[in-house]
Amino acid sequence: MTGTVAIVGGGLTGLALASRLHDAGRAFRLFEGRDRLGGRINTAHVGAQWFDLGPSWFWPGQPRMAALVQNLGLEVFPQYAEGAQIYETAQGAVIRDRGFASMQGSLRVRGGMGALVQRLSERLPEACVETGRVVRSVFGDGTLGFADGDQQGFDQVVLAVPPRVAAELDFTPDLSASKLSELRGIPTWMAGHAKFVAVYDTAFWREDGLSGDASSQRGPLAELHDASADTGGALFGFLGVPATARAGQRDAVIAASVAQLVRLFGPRAASPFEVFYTDWSEEPLTSVSADRGPLTHHPAYGRPQALVPAPDSRILFAATELASEMGGYLEGALAAADEAAAWVLAGVAP
Repeated sequence: MTGTVAIVGGGLTGLALASRLHDAGRAFRLFEGRDRLGGRINTAHVGAQWFDLGPSWFWPGQPRMAALVQNLGLEVFPQYAEGAQIYETAQGAVIRDRGFASMQGSLRVRGGMGALVQRLSERLPEACVETGRVVRSVFGDGTLGFADGDQQGFDQVVLAVPPRVAAELDFTPDLSASKLSELRGIPTWMAGHAKFVAVYDTAFWREDGLSGDASSQRGPLAELHDASADTGGALFGFLGVPATARAGQRDAVIAASVAQLVRLFGPRAASPFEVFYTDWSEEPLTSVSADRGPLTHHPAYGRPQALVPAPDSRILFAATELASEMGGYLEGALAAADEAAAWVLAGVAP
């Protein structure tokens, strides 16, 4: 096959695949429903500071991520982990522990993970990338139907979106019961999470001998880390409150999170000059209702046999949750892009 490839989804898998196809001289069009690229990667900026509202880290032993940041000319630095960790009991006792830092050894990208998105997108022809283009229907002949009623035909279609989101699309002919069951049964990594970031003039907790790491049984933040960039300081935490309980409670969640930071890090935490709160369970292009239950462990991701494309299929499902390794991680998103590129360019099924 040599015609134009449609990539549905402008997250890391879709962007990395587009870059591979562009380098190979293969025609493609990338469609992203949001008004921005990146999918679950979303980096906010305040002046010279940056804050990842989605994934923040990658790790040694993830060769695709290491190669990508090097290829894109980006700088990597370790997660700050010096000093004491804090533990908060359910009764509110705050305990300092000089030792274990839960994310010690993890790696951050200067400029945030959004720098990956920016550098990758800059390499692609502008005419081949469209944001704000929501796909509603997929036809077996490679035709896509968009929310505005437009239809366009393609030689091959790669659905680079979470499997559960893909299952919400209207397929003609209908997907088999086994395909639908597999798609709906794969939890979307991060879809049930919410993330809170508080930004300060300085990383004052470091002066107090604290790493910024904390865990809490009281909440609302269950796990906290230093999110500081080159200047100033920032703390971030994952909400431990279930998605159903925090729905519609944005202001209350923010107020309770700041109050918790004061309990853990002292009165200087009371006045962040900026806060960010992102509830991924409320993102319809990331999460469906089945994702609102919290995950208790990292799922055993991979591609079920029912989702291996038939030799004559024009449609491939591709996402980090379907990757052959490192499913759920950014490394898995790149593995999924590699598998999709092999399918498009060489006809090799994942």
